[in-house]
Amino acid sequence: MKTNILLAIAAISATASTNAADLTAVPSGKYTLDPTHAYIHFSYNHLGLSEPQLSFDDFSVELTLDNQNVAASSVAVTIDPTSVETGSEIFHDHLTGADWFDTASFPQISFNSASITEEGDKLMVDGELTIKGQSKPITLDVTVNNAMEHPMAKKPVIGITGTAKLKRSDFGLGNFAPYVGDDVSIRFTAELLAAE
Repeated sequence: MKTNILLAIAAISATASTNAADLTAVPSGKYTLDPTHAYIHFSYNHLGLSEPQLSFDDFSVELTLDNQNVAASSVAVTIDPTSVETGSEIFHDHLTGADWFDTASFPQISFNSASITEEGDKLMVDGELTIKGQSKPITLDVTVNNAMEHPMAKKPVIGITGTAKLKRSDFGLGNFAPYVGDDVSIRFTAELLAAE
């Protein structure tokens, strides 16, 4: 009996996980970040000893949505690298200094989409990421969590979660590789509100 119940729950969960949110539930147009519900985290391997979990606190996202043809949509992200959260003032100064993000010379990280394709319940967002003046292609693997009218803000809202991977050495940030891992994993989640 328990086995049957567990199988039923698993089947329901699998079905739910493959149902993409319906973007036609919100109008086409521009959507911007709700900064109180937005997070970008990144992690890497440190000497095989730990997996530091860092984040950026100051960034913006602008989505131009075509709700009938998602491929015609576009997204732009801008990050202030001085806002990196490390849990340590010393480490923050280290990462924003000339050997790493060099924020005095490169005060902005940016991503601009080139194409968006639907793959099952995911959106694959291909674009160009620029860090420290170096631009490389990257793919964001995005799930649309929901698209609806925000119950408090009383305006259309889209919720997303996604991941990406990159090699930091591609962006002039390869110090101490391979001892400090070159592969960086990115995870983000955000709520985007219809622009006024």
